Amino acid sequence: MKSISFNPLSFCFVFFISFCISAQKQAERDLTLIDKDWRFSFGHLYDTQKDFNHATGYFSYLTKTGFGDGPAAQNFDDRAWRKVDLPHDWAVEQSFSEKGSFSHGFKTAGKGFPEKSIGWYRKKINITESDKGQIISLKFDGVFRNSKVFFNGFYLGTEESGYNGFEYDVTAYVNYGGENTIVVRVDASMEEGWFYEGAGIYRHVYLQKANPIHVVTNGTYVTSEIQNDSAEVTAQVKIENKGNYKEGIEITQSILDAEGKQIATTSEKTAAPDFYKTANYTSKFKVKNPLLWDLEKPNLYRLITEIKQEGKSIDRYETTFGIRTINFDAEKGFFLNGKPVKLKGTNNHQDHAGIGTALPDELQYYRIKKLKEMGSNAYRCSHHPPTPELLDACDKLGMLVIDETRLMGINDYHLNDLKRMIERDRNHPSIFCWSVGNEEWNIEGGIVGERITNVMQGFAKTIDPTRPVTVGISSGFKSGISSVVEIMGYNYLGNGDIDAHRNQFKQQPGMGTEEGSTFATRGIYFDDEAKHYKSAYDKKPRPSFYSIEEGWKFYAERSYLAGMFIWTGFDYRGEPTPYGWPSVTSYFGMMDVCGFPKDNVFYLKSWWGNTPVLHIMPHWNWGGMEDKEIDVWVHSNCDEVELFLNKKSLGKKKMELNSHLEWKVKYASGTLEAIGYKNGKKVVSETKKTTGIAENIKLTVDKENISNANVSVVTVETTDKKGLHVPTANPEITFSIKGGKILGVGNGNPTSLEKDQFIDNVELVAITNFEEKKLASANASQLSSDNDNSWKEAFKDRDYKNQAPAYVYRGKFELSNNLKTNAVNFFYKKIGIDAVVFVNGNKIAPSTEDNQKYVLNSNVLNQGTNTIQIIAPPLQKVKDWDVMNTDPGIIQVITPAESWKRKLFNGFAQIIIQKDENAAEVVLSATANGLNTGTLIKK
Repeated sequence: MKSISFNPLSFCFVFFISFCISAQKQAERDLTLIDKDWRFSFGHLYDTQKDFNHATGYFSYLTKTGFGDGPAAQNFDDRAWRKVDLPHDWAVEQSFSEKGSFSHGFKTAGKGFPEKSIGWYRKKINITESDKGQIISLKFDGVFRNSKVFFNGFYLGTEESGYNGFEYDVTAYVNYGGENTIVVRVDASMEEGWFYEGAGIYRHVYLQKANPIHVVTNGTYVTSEIQNDSAEVTAQVKIENKGNYKEGIEITQSILDAEGKQIATTSEKTAAPDFYKTANYTSKFKVKNPLLWDLEKPNLYRLITEIKQEGKSIDRYETTFGIRTINFDAEKGFFLNGKPVKLKGTNNHQDHAGIGTALPDELQYYRIKKLKEMGSNAYRCSHHPPTPELLDACDKLGMLVIDETRLMGINDYHLNDLKRMIERDRNHPSIFCWSVGNEEWNIEGGIVGERITNVMQGFAKTIDPTRPVTVGISSGFKSGISSVVEIMGYNYLGNGDIDAHRNQFKQQPGMGTEEGSTFATRGIYFDDEAKHYKSAYDKKPRPSFYSIEEGWKFYAERSYLAGMFIWTGFDYRGEPTPYGWPSVTSYFGMMDVCGFPKDNVFYLKSWWGNTPVLHIMPHWNWGGMEDKEIDVWVHSNCDEVELFLNKKSLGKKKMELNSHLEWKVKYASGTLEAIGYKNGKKVVSETKKTTGIAENIKLTVDKENISNANVSVVTVETTDKKGLHVPTANPEITFSIKGGKILGVGNGNPTSLEKDQFIDNVELVAITNFEEKKLASANASQLSSDNDNSWKEAFKDRDYKNQAPAYVYRGKFELSNNLKTNAVNFFYKKIGIDAVVFVNGNKIAPSTEDNQKYVLNSNVLNQGTNTIQIIAPPLQKVKDWDVMNTDPGIIQVITPAESWKRKLFNGFAQIIIQKDENAAEVVLSATANGLNTGTLIKK
C-alpha cells in the first residue's frame, strides 16, 4: 500500500536559474567528514582590535552580502594561527582559576574571561568544477556556542544553542575549481547550562554534495507495529527539489537486515516537488519474523531510500532503525516488547577526563559499555540533546535513552529546538521517551509550567506520536507540570511524597528521573574536609535525601514506578557540591570522570546485573592503623557471604535483597577474603591484600574499548614486586608516544588542578609603532638610518597616484623569555613587491616552504624590544576604490609544551591515545622516578 501527500502542479512559466536539466541527473550524494586541518585562534569579546577588527568595516556582513571582514574575509591571512583537528574544546586546554565559573569547573575560559571566550576557526577546501549542479552544504553537529558561520566571506547564519545540529546551503557562494574558505566565530561567553559545557566546534563537521532533488536532512521517519509474527513498517520520507526539474521521479525504498540482505522493498513513480518545495511520501512494508531491538540483542535494520530519474539513482539516503514496542503502565511500570523492564538508569553530562566535551566517537562507546557493565540499562541525556554518535552507541549496545531538549518555552526558539531534536533522533530505537524540561523551578509548580508543558507535549506528539513525554520535576509533586505531564519524572525522594502523588494521579505513569546526588571520592574511605574528599561509603548526601541503596530499594519495591535514573553515572566537571574551589569536578558519579568505578558501582552491579558479584571495600593498605577498627562492606548478590582475615573467619552473614553487608574489622596487614554462597555452594570469592611499595608502572588498554579502534583509553597504575595493584600509590607519571598522539590525561581527583592537555602555546605578537620613509630607488635593499626625522606613520595620507619608487618600513615587537626554546616566525602580509626583511639589523631570508614566512632564529632576537624593517616597492591601486593592505604581518611565537604527565590518584590515572592513520602500531611509554618503565604496544 502506498500513500502520497504531494499533489503535483504544472508550471505556467519557466524559471531562469543556474541549474540546467542535465545537472539533475548527477550521481548520489557525497558526505565527507572535514574535521582535519583547521586553523584556530582566540579573538576577544569586546576589544575589536584583539578580535582581528572583525565587523569594523564601513559595510558589515549584515549590511551588504559578502562583506565578511577580519577573519571572516576569504583572503584573511591565518598562517600564524594554530592547527587543530575537530572535535575541539578550547576550554579544557586552559588552566584553572578560583575566578572561574563554579558550575563549569573553574576553567579560565568563557564567562568572565573575554580573551578566552571568542574562538575563530578557519578551513580551506577545494570543490571541483564537476560539482557544479550539486547542492553543496555544510553540516555541523554542534558548536558551543552562539556560532556565526561564513563561507568565502558570505555570512550564512547564527546558531545560538551549543547543542543543536545545523546546516547551511553554500551552493551559490562556491568557487568551483578553486579554493573555498569556511570560517566559524564561536562566542562561549554565556553559559547555557549549570555544568561544564566546553567551548568551540566540539562535534563533527561535514561537507555534503547532493543532487538538487534529494531527501532532506533527517527527512525519514520509520515506525513499526508488531502483529503476531510480523511487523508492519511505515517509512515516511520528505524530498526537496532545489532545481528546475519538473518531470517524473521514482522513489525506491528497501529494508536490509543486519547482514545487508534485502528483506522488503517498494517503489513508486511520481512527480518531483516544485522548485524549492518539499513533498512527503509514505511506504509500508511487511517484515516477517522480525528480529526485535532489545537490551540483550539490539537488532537493527536499515532503510535505503533511493530517488531515481530515468532509471538512474540520483540520491541515496540510509536510515538505521529498530523494530520494538514500548509501553508505560500506571500500575506495572515500563514494558519493552511486551516484557516488564525495570529502568536502571543514570543521568550523564557529555564531558570526559582529559578531553572535555570533544569526545572521539570511540569514547561514546567506551562510556556506554562502562555503564552497561555496571548493570545500567537506561541513559538520560542531561540536560540537552546528545551527540548523534552517543545515540548510535546506545542503539548498537542496547541502552534505553531519555532524550532531552535544553529549555522550556512555547515560542520558536524553544519549539524549533525541540522539533530539530525529535526529527534528528526519532529513528533511534534506543529512545523510549522525550523530555521537554528539567527542574524549571520558576514555573514547575504553577499554571505557567502547566501551560508550557501542555504546548510542548502536544507539539512533540505532532512530530512523533509513538513516544511519551516526561519532565524532571523537583518542587513537591503536587501541582503545575506534575499534574499534566504524560510520564511523571520525580527528581529525588526528598523533594516530595511520591506515594501521595501517585494516589492522586493513579492514571499517570511515573519514574525517578533523578535520584541519589550522593557524595563520594574514589578510593577514599574517611572524610577529609581539608582536602575536600568524601568517603566512598554510601551515605545520605543530606538528612532529607537518600543514599543510593535507599533510593533503589524504594523504586525496586514499587511496581507502579518504572525505575530510576541515578544522578550521575560519571562525575563531571563543575558543580563540585558540597565544596567549592579548589574542587573542580562533581562528587555525584558512580564512576569518576575517567570512568574508574567508585564502590557504589558494585552495589548496583550486584542488584542490577545477573551474574554473581562479590566486592570488598575498602582496600587493605592501612599501615599505621594496626588494631584499629575498619568498616568493611561487602557488595554482593550472593545468598550468604563469609569474611576472613588472614584465613580466620570473621563470620558468615545472610544478604538481604538490595542490601549490603558490614563488618567491623581490626586492621592487621595480610589478606582480607570474602566467599560468596548461593544455595549453600561457594560460587565466587574476592580478596584484598596488603601490598608492598610500588615498583612497576603498568599500562593496560581497557576492555571497554572498541577493538581495532584508532582511539584507545589506557589505564595507568603501579604494581608491587608481586604484581599486585598498589591502591595508595600516587606518583607523577611522564608519558611519551610514537606512532600516535595523546589526546588527554586524567585521574579522577576532584581537586586536581593539573593540566588536562599539554599542547604547544601559540602567541601572536603585533608589530607596533609602524612607520615608513620614502626611498629614491626601487633597488634599495640596505638598512635605513633610524636617527633621521623623515620617518612618519606608515600609510597615513598616502597618495596612491604619486607613490615613491620604494619605501622602508620599521616597527617594533616585544618578546619575553625562553628565546632559545621558542620558535619565532614572521608571517609577512604583502605591503609591497619583492620585500627585503631585517630584524635587529640582520637580513632574514624567506622560508623555502613559504616565501612570505621568515623564521627568526634565537641568535637574531632580543629579550624585550625587537625592531623590524621591511624594504619594498609599493603596490599600486588598480581602481580608485581598491582597499590596500596596510598590515605588515604578525609575529608568531610557539612555546613548546611540557612532556605529558599526570599523578596517579589512589592508584590510577588514565591516558587517551590516538594512533596515526598510517602507523602500523602505537607505542606508549610511561616513566617515573624510582619505578620501572611501563610500555604499551598497540597494533
